[in-house]
Amino acid sequence: MSPLPKLIATDIDGVWTDGGMYYSESGEESKRFNTYDSAAVVFCRALNIPVAILTGEPSLAVKRRAEKLTISRCYTGLHDKLATLQTICGELGITLADVAYIGDDLNDIAVLRAVGFSACPVSAPEYIKQQVSRVLTKKGGDGVFREFVESILTDAGILQEVLKNYL
Repeated sequence: MSPLPKLIATDIDGVWTDGGMYYSESGEESKRFNTYDSAAVVFCRALNIPVAILTGEPSLAVKRRAEKLTISRCYTGLHDKLATLQTICGELGITLADVAYIGDDLNDIAVLRAVGFSACPVSAPEYIKQQVSRVLTKKGGDGVFREFVESILTDAGILQEVLKNYL
């Protein structure tokens, strides 16, 4: 059995979304989020595991999604995700080894290499897959964040216990 991480951190585009950028004729940006990922946040909250969003995009849509799910650690427009994650770890009194992270592209590589447990969606490029502890079975935008969290809970031997509250 694996220990639970003390923080679960995530990229957004290509993980919670399919990686597409949608713009209206007026230039308004929108993103499609999969509601299955919401349950993963609920599971983390039930276990007192904080969730952090780290994205390079300066996106109001991401901030709104984080607010809806009451994720207080939401960082957008990042150029250095690892530095931000190190700051979060300092605030929480944990190390990078205590962190599980899911990402899918170039700006995630430094974090994927630094954390205790890393994963990516099956839709990530091959060179990203080579950087992670686990390649998941779902594509970005298809509930892969939930699969990530459920795989962590399965490895820790507690997924069924968590699910008892809902079944």
